Amino acid sequence: MEQLSDIKLLAFDADDTLWDCQCFFDEVSERYCDLLARYGERGEIGDALFSVEMGNMEELGYGSKAFVISLVENALRVSNYRISARETEEIIALGRSLLRMTAQPLPHVAETLREIRGKGRYTMVVFTKGDQLEQEQKFLRSGLADMFDDIIIVSDKTPQAYGRLCKLFGAKPAETVMIGNSLKSDIRPAIQAGCHAIHIPHAITWQHEHAEPIEHERLTAISRFDELCRLL
Repeated sequence: MEQLSDIKLLAFDADDTLWDCQCFFDEVSERYCDLLARYGERGEIGDALFSVEMGNMEELGYGSKAFVISLVENALRVSNYRISARETEEIIALGRSLLRMTAQPLPHVAETLREIRGKGRYTMVVFTKGDQLEQEQKFLRSGLADMFDDIIIVSDKTPQAYGRLCKLFGAKPAETVMIGNSLKSDIRPAIQAGCHAIHIPHAITWQHEHAEPIEHERLTAISRFDELCRLL
């Protein structure tokens, strides 16, 4: 990464960067496949669910509420519309449980944010995609709200969205760093927008977020969140 002395805006991804998220979705998916076991093989049910999710993405976007609709829609299809009302109710309850995920900060996150915040050099924001209310509630449950100047929630992270983020906080792209776990959503579009980026891989990556490795002069990869302290 170049010209760290010029950085003014730090933008942090939320899910699987500040707190665990995908592990909860994977757990619900496993229980979902168990519930539908009499209608098909686990792999087939999981593949069908992902296909339904992708088909719904343009209209429903990201988040637990969209996921619940996909769970029910897929269950109807794989069961050939034989699924019972009780089973449907169980599926909805599984999906609703995601709205109560703990948002417990990942290791080293709270103390690292506190140290960076204490330097007083940066505007620090959470920049995340998904459902407005759901992301706001996770942000509050995380206990990290006082570490940030704002949270910005968008339907998707595009280069244009990164450009608007910079303008909102009066920073040029070259004065902005995006920090996140997803090469597809956090890193690639930030680089395309002219920002710097720091990639912190998470142990679990949603299938939709898989992407080819990226090499760029404005990209730095680290393995632990607390390594940010030596960069910023």
